[in-house]
Amino acid sequence: MPIETLKWAGETNGRLELIDQRLLPGRCEYLRCQTPRQLFEAIQTLAVRGAPAIGVSAAYGVCLSLRSFTGTVSEAFEVVQGACDYLAASRPTAVNLFWALQRMRKTAADAVADNPNHPIETFKQFLLDEAHAICAEDKAMCEAIGRNGADLVPDGGAVLTHCNAGALATAGIGTALAPMYLAYENGKRFRVYVDETRPLLQGSRLTAWELTQAGIEAVLICDNMAGSLMQAGKVNAIVTGADRIAANGDTANKIGTLGLSILAKHCGVPFYIAAPSSTFDLSIENGDLIPIEQRSPEEVRTWGPNKIAPEGMDVFNPAFDVTPAENITAIITEKGVIESPNTEKIAALLRV
Repeated sequence: MPIETLKWAGETNGRLELIDQRLLPGRCEYLRCQTPRQLFEAIQTLAVRGAPAIGVSAAYGVCLSLRSFTGTVSEAFEVVQGACDYLAASRPTAVNLFWALQRMRKTAADAVADNPNHPIETFKQFLLDEAHAICAEDKAMCEAIGRNGADLVPDGGAVLTHCNAGALATAGIGTALAPMYLAYENGKRFRVYVDETRPLLQGSRLTAWELTQAGIEAVLICDNMAGSLMQAGKVNAIVTGADRIAANGDTANKIGTLGLSILAKHCGVPFYIAAPSSTFDLSIENGDLIPIEQRSPEEVRTWGPNKIAPEGMDVFNPAFDVTPAENITAIITEKGVIESPNTEKIAALLRV
């Protein structure tokens, strides 16, 4: 089964251990975070990435803010609020980050309201227990997404995926890759075409590595080869993850997902989004309102240590794009599958 991307080591004075995804596929090493600042840097530099993994990590990051704290509970409450504000600024698009931090804020507030004179260790334990719960829920959601989507994986066929929405993007077995893992476990055999995912190559560095570790047949392609494969009838389904889904089903995911959805619609290939319910942001009516992170131009100007563009070249480098709901065949969640998603269907499922 897939590797363990993140884990908490120790008690309330413990640390968060993350696979440093900047080093893959060459080396698999754990990064040990003991402060919110270290975690902030890990999130911002993509040592940890993927909306669910970012959310779980941020919950543990709040615990890191109190790791060596010895003051009063009321003082600790203020530290927690500051940590949440700080970590929320690490990346703007992944809604799981804000969802997890809001849960940690509520846990802290409820603890203070219940008894402002709790021993500080009790207060810390409340927060750590909540972070553990968020982590456990993420693992369970991944398994449920896998079960709900496994029937959509074609036995003897081929699936295409973009970026990385596997175990490396979650605390569990992934979102987009979860149906593939469970389908494979249940005896299906299929091929996965893996988009390299420029400019940071999360497909070639992470997804290809992860699928290879699991023994699933994977074929790496450049991003601009996907249309040719679909036109030739070699792709039976596309499954990607999501970083934020608006109330109407418009979905923000790694840059390049929109283009894939347009090609899939043209070629008649089913296009699926796999994401937990925590990725839905019902406060946002449609995808036009989703904030899109703009990243450093150096990610496009360079290839490792090598410059691949003229010095000072202007660069447009959004991290995400938005796929309209009309291009999405279905959204696979832990609560069920939403076919031809729209506002009403999404609201109905999330009330379940």
